[in-house]
Amino acid sequence: MKSVWKVALGGLLLTVFSAAHAEQPLGCVEVTVGGYKAPNYDCLSQQMGNNPDGAAAAQKNQEAMNVPINKRPPNQVGLATPAATSTRMGNTFGTSVKPQRPPN
Repeated sequence: MKSVWKVALGGLLLTVFSAAHAEQPLGCVEVTVGGYKAPNYDCLSQQMGNNPDGAAAAQKNQEAMNVPINKRPPNQVGLATPAATSTRMGNTFGTSVKPQRPPN
């Protein structure tokens, strides 16, 4: 009777270990067809999606995009900058209130 239990227990352990081994993801396979390598994009996307630092990086990117209005450069807020005014006024910048116009 003990040998039957040992065989049953051994079979059960073998099944559990083989199932646990099968659940582990296999490495990404690259296939070469006619000299062109085609990687397995599903495997690569899964590897990139399981990155624990990915969520932190996405949060830092979102925070960087949400710059307070008082810290944005003037051209992003719609204010005139000296460079833009100089371009608009031409050679009359600082000497006249009328912008430079090309001759007719």
